[in-house]
Amino acid sequence: MSVKIVTDSTAYIDRKLLKKLDITEASMIIDYADRSFPEIVMTNEVFYKSLEGTEKLPTSSQPSPLTFYHAFLEKVKQGHDVLSILISSKLSGSYYSAVQAREMILKEMPEACIEIIDSHTTVMGLGLVVLSAARLAQQGLSLSEVTAETHNLLTRSKIFFIPKTLDYLKKGGRIGDAAALLGSLLQITPILTVNGVVTVSEKVRTFEKAVKKMMQIFENDCNAFGVEAIAVHHINCPLEGQELVEELQSKTGQEVLLSPIGPVIGLHVGPGTLGLAYILRGER
Repeated sequence: MSVKIVTDSTAYIDRKLLKKLDITEASMIIDYADRSFPEIVMTNEVFYKSLEGTEKLPTSSQPSPLTFYHAFLEKVKQGHDVLSILISSKLSGSYYSAVQAREMILKEMPEACIEIIDSHTTVMGLGLVVLSAARLAQQGLSLSEVTAETHNLLTRSKIFFIPKTLDYLKKGGRIGDAAALLGSLLQITPILTVNGVVTVSEKVRTFEKAVKKMMQIFENDCNAFGVEAIAVHHINCPLEGQELVEELQSKTGQEVLLSPIGPVIGLHVGPGTLGLAYILRGER
């Protein structure tokens, strides 16, 4: 049996890559006061425009168990095994929706083979691992082999992001009021990371210095371990993202993916955010 990969839309993988690697994407939901919709149906430009001047942000919710049920069932009926790699369970209920979906399918089809992994990360920290897992699956590795290698990849995955402002994190409740106040008063820009939850990796005086510090961390890791995959993510600042891509490609000689972050993560972190994700070659 071949292995098919299912992830959620916070991996923000380019649609061409999703198709090429036959990755199924379960969309998160954006909830406004009067309507809800899958985040993948609205362009980033339109969404971020809608946030301008908004005091009350929309909220987000995970894909329903039924969404995962249909995604898993389609692959199982085609004779495939399924590996689902999802956003951190401490940031979203997607993992638990997927677990419920698997239980529903196993009641109907006990022979189905479905593995679900809580990545403990998101955006391209998740996306790069999903892409690697999908390539391994296309090479013909078994479900147990792809699952084991995915866990290994996650131990070698790093993610950093630098918000332009802490206002969105504060509004969305993803960082304490004290941290937001500290940043506004002392002009401190945090370099954030995700280890299950969002945590502060470093504190720097300005956004520009934070980017330089993030690049320094990356270069130190490259020198110590080597790097096998790199991605830049940005929230509605493509020019700045592309500049970072070109700098990284010049330094490493490797392909660097550019990944625009969509509504669900974007509404919690805010436009202007720049970030970096990569997978190291050696154990950290």
